[in-house]
Amino acid sequence: MTDRLYLRHSTDKQTSARQLHALDALLKSGTPAYEDPATSSRTYAINRAGFRRLLDDAAVGDTIRIADAARLFRSTKDVIQIREVLQRRGLHLHIATGAWSGFDLAADDPQTKLFVTMLAGVLEFQRDMISENTKEGVAAAAAAGKVLGRPAALDEDQADEMVDAYREGAAVKALARRYGVAPRTIRRVLDAVGARDLPTDPVPLNDTPAADPPLPQPAAAVVLDLPGLLADHLRQTGDAAVHDALQAGRIIRRGQGHSVRIAAPLVLHQAALKQCAALMGDGSASAGRKAYRAYADRIAAVTDASLNPAAPIGKDPSL
Repeated sequence: MTDRLYLRHSTDKQTSARQLHALDALLKSGTPAYEDPATSSRTYAINRAGFRRLLDDAAVGDTIRIADAARLFRSTKDVIQIREVLQRRGLHLHIATGAWSGFDLAADDPQTKLFVTMLAGVLEFQRDMISENTKEGVAAAAAAGKVLGRPAALDEDQADEMVDAYREGAAVKALARRYGVAPRTIRRVLDAVGARDLPTDPVPLNDTPAADPPLPQPAAAVVLDLPGLLADHLRQTGDAAVHDALQAGRIIRRGQGHSVRIAAPLVLHQAALKQCAALMGDGSASAGRKAYRAYADRIAAVTDASLNPAAPIGKDPSL
């Protein structure tokens, strides 16, 4: 059983100095550390590169240690999701210092669940208050006539000159090189005066506008159960469409295991299966290969039925 340290700070102007101080003894003992620098707390932990590496390296019984709870979560939703992942993987979670240092925040007993949810509520309240105070400060500064934000990259004369050059045929990238700014700065100035808007030509009176092409019909949703091991893998490696489908899915408990019931087009199920192909590689756990084959069989059954509607389908393998 191994201790693993996790550190995170929100912006590139911040450092992990305070966290390193709190975890100093563990660092000096050679405890492995994983870091997500300049990463917002609004980014779910599973989607952070450093935390994903930690999960990949961790084994059952390992303990994740953090300087304070806000490094890992700042909302009750985060707590529920993170605890579920850690419990399934058999991992422990401890805060290094303070009143919470004696608790395993990943424990499954009702008292710990209550305390952790209360802690997350406090952290979420603090984050919301910081946001509200920032907005009030910005409003007060604007009311006092202060100019907020970075200085403009182009002065007014340069902006007018650049817009005229663009309307005469100059390319955005060429203008960016001429004025020594990023292309997005040129596009922002052009959009502010509508220089990039497409002209709307009136339809001649004698011409009949062409009918709009028919809109494509959405693909029918297919309900299939995704094994829990595959769902955990996809939460770390899947693309945005698969993440959205998992978020909308319903967790189905079966004894010690679980699955996620997903209603989505067949092509999304096929994409999710393809993104789980790594579980079939050499050295993969047999449970992962078994889960992959089960999901593949369910997709194949639906695919065969769609290609040959007259063939008997039998019992839905997802039920």
